[in-house]
Amino acid sequence: MSSFADASLGSGQQLYRRARLRIPGGAQLLGKRPEQFLPGGWPAYYRRAQGCTIWDLDDRPYLDFTSNGIGTCLLGYADPTVNAAVADCIARGNMCTLNSPAEVDLADRLCALHPWAEQVRYARTGGEAMAIAVRLARATTGRPAVAFCGYHGWSDWYLAANLGESDALAGHLLSGLDPAGVPRALRGSALPFRYNQIAELEALVAARGPELAAIVMEPMRHEAPRDGFLAKVRAIADRCGAVLIFDEITAGWRSNFGGIHLTLGTVPDVAVFAKALSNGFPMSAIIGRRSVMEAAQQSFVSSTYWTEAIGPTAALATLERMAATEVSAHIAAVGARVQAGWAAAGARAGLPVKVAGIPALCLLGFEAGDQSRPLMTLFTQEMLARGFLAAAAFYPTAAHQTDLVDRYLEAVEAVFLGMRAALDRGAVAAALHGPVAQSGFARLT
Repeated sequence: MSSFADASLGSGQQLYRRARLRIPGGAQLLGKRPEQFLPGGWPAYYRRAQGCTIWDLDDRPYLDFTSNGIGTCLLGYADPTVNAAVADCIARGNMCTLNSPAEVDLADRLCALHPWAEQVRYARTGGEAMAIAVRLARATTGRPAVAFCGYHGWSDWYLAANLGESDALAGHLLSGLDPAGVPRALRGSALPFRYNQIAELEALVAARGPELAAIVMEPMRHEAPRDGFLAKVRAIADRCGAVLIFDEITAGWRSNFGGIHLTLGTVPDVAVFAKALSNGFPMSAIIGRRSVMEAAQQSFVSSTYWTEAIGPTAALATLERMAATEVSAHIAAVGARVQAGWAAAGARAGLPVKVAGIPALCLLGFEAGDQSRPLMTLFTQEMLARGFLAAAAFYPTAAHQTDLVDRYLEAVEAVFLGMRAALDRGAVAAALHGPVAQSGFARLT
């Protein structure tokens, strides 16, 4: 083992012990909890990041083959073009009594890319942008209920699904979420249906159609729509008078320049963008038809820091860079190569590998019953020892060039062979230096 194997003794884990005393849950984002990757061994904190390389608090470098900033840094960490635009914005003053012209320029750009949209509002995170979108739909229709598919954040409107049955969100990326603090009066206001299961949405509309303010969903995430699914959803929304909201927070900009719905042939009434929109700087946008967006003038939707200039400045620079570099084509090629590499290495090792997702949002799993999660934890541990951050998801970026992908796949090949040997010996758990990684939401003690 290299020095990377001693990550459990590093400054990052020491700081995380302090963090758990001061910060409930240890981190601000569930997806950044070390327990989700390698309990006791994940580096946890970074000193700097550039391209797709991260240096931990002990200045050990790792190549990031995970979500790369939870899908935010599509151009790679610290893109010099975007950083230069932001530095200039900071030098000129990012906040003042007057408004930044960048927010008007960005609104024009977003509507030009999505000709069905007429107006734009901003926030700074995806979760709050989704809350705004749902508020506007409720204000427009005067109705309370929301039918939804997929994961859409932490807000009351969404977690209300678990007020009636605690596992209502289990099929929507997160399980085990207790809706503590969500008013019980919201029970029955959030109604889940599954992707590509049009009959489930039809049943919701038959039972609750006159109450539906919105149908909220990702147009695509890890699987493609089948049998005209999106067109049927659009027709249902029109028929029952609900606002169709597309959550493009994760999928947007990755597979094409703009929302992924542009390639799928169905347009919503509202679309929400965040994450890759501004390459790591806080920014989100809600774009939509005037008939819905104008509700912001009746329903109070306002916040001081939605007016700072860094967010829209970073977004404009990011969009310019994306357009100039055709980043989505590069990402598709890298993702497809990694997926093929996983499958081939798994076959050669005789390891029960499952490869899923679209090339822009790659997923890796192991189909080995109760050994599946221990195997994933072992994969993360052994890849970390070789200088890679690696887990069940890989979101390619412009910084993942051919030579780095080669190095990653070479490491995967070696690690898979070692995992197969551990599995044959019944020694997967014994090979781990700590506990098995958590899955979903769990309270930390």
